[in-house]
Amino acid sequence: MLRRALILLAFAVAPALHAQLTIDTIMRGQGLTGWSPRDVRWAADGQHVYFRWKQYTDPVEKDYDTYVVGRDGKGLRKLTEDEAKDAPPSSGDFTRDRKRTVFIDQGDVYLYDSAAGKRRALTSTNETESHPRFTRDEQHVAFVRGNNLYVLSLIDASLVQRTNILGPNDKSPLWDEKEKSDSQSWIEGEEKKLIDVVARRSAKKEKDEKERKEEKPVKPLKLKAKQTVVDLQLTADEQYVIVFIGNEEEKERKANVPNYVTESAYTEEIPSRTKVGDASAATRVGSISMKDGEVKWLTHEIKSPPPQQKETTSRTEKVENTKTTGATKETKATKAEERDIRADELTWSEDGSKAVLALRSEDNKDWWIVAFDPVTAKTRVLATEHDPAWVRWPFRASFGFLPDDSTVWYLSEASGWMHLYTVPFAGGTPKQITSGKWEVDAVDVANDRSAIYLTTSEQSLYERHVYRMRWSGGLQREERLTSATGDHDAVASPDETMLADVHSYTNKPPELYLQPIGGEPLQITTSPAPEFAQYAWKDVPIVTFKARDGAEVPARLYEPANWNGGPAVIFVHGAGYLQNVHRWWSNYFREYMFHHFLNEHGYLVLDVDYRASAGHGRDWRTAIYRHMGGVDLDDHVDAAKWLVATHKVDAKRIGIYGGSYGGFITLMAMFTTPDVFAAGAALRPVTDWAHYNNGYTSAILNTPQKDPEAYRQSSPIYFADGLKGALLICHGVVDTNVHFQDTVRLTQRLIELRKENWDVAMYPVEDHSFVEPTSWADEYKRIYRLFERTLK
Repeated sequence: MLRRALILLAFAVAPALHAQLTIDTIMRGQGLTGWSPRDVRWAADGQHVYFRWKQYTDPVEKDYDTYVVGRDGKGLRKLTEDEAKDAPPSSGDFTRDRKRTVFIDQGDVYLYDSAAGKRRALTSTNETESHPRFTRDEQHVAFVRGNNLYVLSLIDASLVQRTNILGPNDKSPLWDEKEKSDSQSWIEGEEKKLIDVVARRSAKKEKDEKERKEEKPVKPLKLKAKQTVVDLQLTADEQYVIVFIGNEEEKERKANVPNYVTESAYTEEIPSRTKVGDASAATRVGSISMKDGEVKWLTHEIKSPPPQQKETTSRTEKVENTKTTGATKETKATKAEERDIRADELTWSEDGSKAVLALRSEDNKDWWIVAFDPVTAKTRVLATEHDPAWVRWPFRASFGFLPDDSTVWYLSEASGWMHLYTVPFAGGTPKQITSGKWEVDAVDVANDRSAIYLTTSEQSLYERHVYRMRWSGGLQREERLTSATGDHDAVASPDETMLADVHSYTNKPPELYLQPIGGEPLQITTSPAPEFAQYAWKDVPIVTFKARDGAEVPARLYEPANWNGGPAVIFVHGAGYLQNVHRWWSNYFREYMFHHFLNEHGYLVLDVDYRASAGHGRDWRTAIYRHMGGVDLDDHVDAAKWLVATHKVDAKRIGIYGGSYGGFITLMAMFTTPDVFAAGAALRPVTDWAHYNNGYTSAILNTPQKDPEAYRQSSPIYFADGLKGALLICHGVVDTNVHFQDTVRLTQRLIELRKENWDVAMYPVEDHSFVEPTSWADEYKRIYRLFERTLK
């Protein structure tokens, strides 16, 4: 407790970094703020904590080092390379007693034994292995190599191939039979009738092949062109292998990214992705019998509701209707159709006797958690959720079995907020376990299966804390385990008495703490450079303002000292579904520091959790359905008006900037509300949603061929003629997320519209997230010069 108090005091009384911040200093990034501890895990005996960490002096390219510290917080040290190899792995498949782990390292399978504190290679091949798992007896390890499942004995190292899956061009001498035409079959039959030696030799060949097939009865599964094995899971009784097959459609086309600055000095291409709405086949799930190789493919009885026919409405009516209801007007249904379903994940009970699978509709309106029977490959619905906009599937593990192996837990937005539910595996009515206007962010089952741990925003929408619910034939009342304001990402010790917790606050980067449950946390790491503590970083206040529809919109307000009116800048966070108004260290820490720089130069800054930001419930999330750049942009316009009305901001001197989704909103602001914002900096922006990826975009806007109006009203390129103020566009040339092509196409559009008050800066070696400090510094100096030129 005393150590923590001294740290807080150091932040309060340390002298200023210098008279003023510089952009070069800020854009050192982790060279100033430090690198956050990651991959935190306990040793099996609970006596040590291992984690990966870098020093602020380490260059960007350097790999993370492995560190260890004692349970009592003493003995922190960096492991040597040899020692790090024998540290407990951060992921893998564990035995039930958690003492052994199988995992992949550089394409080979390794076994880690916590008693020996050593790892050993189980494979050493030029091929790539994946998905290692212990068999039920824990004396064998199953893994995937190529397209097949292999089982390796830990007793005698014998290796057995358990499946016979052939690639499109592979041949099986026993089973490959060339398909004959009717003409060829007739001629062959006549030949056997006419020529005795042909008939005798053919009969002998058929007899030999039949005997060999009886000796090796596993019939091959032949993959089609553009099919690959994604995963293979051996059932606990080893009678079946569950196969997940990925498909690429024949007509699918990927938009590759040209890379101009290369080691070869030639222009090279980086493989990238398809565009939204392009043909994309779902993963196929099947059950392969180990007895004869027969495959049964997953079947379900899920039907779509009858299709709805949209009424013809004007663009204005559609936009208004979307904002209020999240859907277009619809008429009566006609006929139900077979549902296009995607399979996402398969989870087994601890005893291996039960399996549940996540299914999601191709149109993103429904998900189901189903019981899966390996014998028949049939499914049975346990829980489902429908959303007329699009369903939210949680970011982390979203379902699993409780300790009784008969109850399934899952996360759902059915109440309007993400909460914990349970349902009997045998079937029954789901039960809501947590409730309230807050969200469950993550669920973890304790190693000894005596409890579950929840990370939630129950205390405050602006904080995340860890709670524990004991299991005793049912889940007991939750108890809060963390107390410090901010964010907590904690891992419980094997004996469930301590937490290894990565905690951060608004003006304090993430650090590792060790905390006895019920006791005080002890800080283990100090990540920032020493000069970071010499600046009085703000505990930025959270404010709210009323939007035009009455909603209370949260924001972080950066107000300069002795503020008495002047210019303002509104920052738009990216990532689409992300929360940035909170009391923990921001993902946008460079922007957090840049806002201090702007304060020092006389700008008030507002950072808004606009509609569609995370952490505020289902209605907030889906408010942008079919119209991105609609109500989310309204929130920023209303924020600008609020600043003018309440904080003496000059209405003619307001700027806006942001990256990715924030860059998109900046473009929409400059093109569709040009009288509100005098200047904008759009960084790596989406300019046309029809050119973005399928997974994110089709959920919110459907697909362009089915809902072109949603794309036209949501894409800045259609509104570029509205530009009046000064616009800066910055984009990495090797951006594999939002392609540089987005900026190139908008550039041509602006040229054709004869617009003049805009500039483009390109960054030849940068992807979507910049890496080089020089690139960051150049970009933000340009942003600052834009605001100085237009808002001062």
